Amino acid sequence: MAYDRGLADRVRSILERRAGFAERKMFGGIAFLINGHMCCGVLKTDLMLRLTPEAVTSGLRRPHTRPMDFSGKPMKSMMFVDAAGSDSDEALHEWVESAVAFVFTLAPKKFAQSGPR
Repeated sequence: MAYDRGLADRVRSILERRAGFAERKMFGGIAFLINGHMCCGVLKTDLMLRLTPEAVTSGLRRPHTRPMDFSGKPMKSMMFVDAAGSDSDEALHEWVESAVAFVFTLAPKKFAQSGPR
């Protein structure tokens, strides 16, 4: 199993009606994009989030979180939330909306204007 399909379905249900929504297999899991920018994703049973560096620092103080460190060095704008940290719909919605808020601060990528891929 490359990623938890149930968690991916839950994330998708939060994002799929948004303009500019797309999804793409990435990082050995699935990534969800808004306006061409990766917003969040699912890798194995973990929720992957793209946030401001400050939001990552704050988020890492919460239980069931850890830095995203594919290369052995933590990524300043990325973090993981394990299954226990996203098991409730309320918690998942809060995490995903935090990532959406960050992505909306970025200018849409031109190729994203054509819609989901």
